[in-house]
Amino acid sequence: MKRSSLFTALFVLCVAAGGGSARAGDPAGDWLVEDGTAKIRIAICGGSLWGVVGWEKSPGKDTSNPDPAKRTRDTLGMPILLDMKPSGPDKWAGQIYNAKDGKMYQASVELQSDSALKVRGCVLGGLFCGGEVWARTSDASGAAPGFPAPISGTPSKSKSKPKAATPEGGSTLAGSVCSRVGDVPGTTH
Repeated sequence: MKRSSLFTALFVLCVAAGGGSARAGDPAGDWLVEDGTAKIRIAICGGSLWGVVGWEKSPGKDTSNPDPAKRTRDTLGMPILLDMKPSGPDKWAGQIYNAKDGKMYQASVELQSDSALKVRGCVLGGLFCGGEVWARTSDASGAAPGFPAPISGTPSKSKSKPKAATPEGGSTLAGSVCSRVGDVPGTTH
């Protein structure tokens, strides 16, 4: 009888604490990269996580792109987190594009908290990896053309999450990201 009561008490505590199921966090929003030179706008598009450059301290061109036709395009508004699929609770895996060297890398993203996103890229099948932690931001002043609620400023201390609506909205967070990734074929960038 005591064992049954103990089990019931533990079950009730787990359910009350949210231990009954893993609850995924929401990575959608604007993220300041670790060195503060850019902000990445992230949304879920068609079930995958995508991120585009939403603000840069010093806007530039994609001069290192292996495709000569893309070397004159602006890096502002360019997709860099590509087709990342869920790989666990609050984790996604896919590819990341590095405009500095024009290369794609296998990558993972992990939402460590509501305000911290661990981004990691690897080469040679995971032999060499590097990463950084991005900080969520909510200040709005300056963004790529066509972006709603422009982004810039310092990391947010707010506990509230930005709203991510469906891409059909066009002027929503998700719409601003998803409309920019529609022409990214597979892993070719």
